[in-house]
Amino acid sequence: MHVQDWLETVPAVSIYALVALVIGLESLGIPLPGEIVLVSAALLSSQHGGINPVILGVCATLGAIVGDSIGYAIGRKGGRPLLAWLGAKFPRHFGEAHIATAERSFQKWGMWAVFFGRFIALLRIFAGPLAGVLRMPYWKFLIANVLGGIIWAGGTTAVIYYVGVVAESWLKRFSWLGLVAAVLIGVASMLIVRRKAKKAAQEHGAAEPEPVPAAE
Repeated sequence: MHVQDWLETVPAVSIYALVALVIGLESLGIPLPGEIVLVSAALLSSQHGGINPVILGVCATLGAIVGDSIGYAIGRKGGRPLLAWLGAKFPRHFGEAHIATAERSFQKWGMWAVFFGRFIALLRIFAGPLAGVLRMPYWKFLIANVLGGIIWAGGTTAVIYYVGVVAESWLKRFSWLGLVAAVLIGVASMLIVRRKAKKAAQEHGAAEPEPVPAAE
């Protein structure tokens, strides 16, 4: 069966639920490929008449906002022992170098680290829990969280959808190439961010990062 024919049989509600779930779990601190799933789903919506891109964007946005808020609550309750536990369980994602890089971002940008973190794979996982650990006032966190979620999720859905519509005739013949390209782009961005995090950690030496004061 052709890939496009198989995708036509997937219920739209399943796509909405999958996107919201994966992005929500990633936002609360679980390392999942939320961006790859969103890009793939948005591309699919440009070819699958049953998938509404507006509903898809809303589900992705809600998943991002709710997931980040849960991550904030978990981080606020768990504190730094939670970061230590995550570092032991997921050293490739929550290692000392990655946490130090994220903390420096929060120290420099404050609440806007939450906003801009939505667009960066590494910070997208850290933003909610770390904001809670650092006891950022929730109203500041919520503003940045909502704005970042709407612009990232809604913007990504819109851009990929319209790109898919423009290239529809090409994608109908080679539908699998679009999905492969989305995966490759997501993986490449993750590798670039990891390399930058490792380089930043080396530049700052082996010294322990200074404690970050709680945002006022």
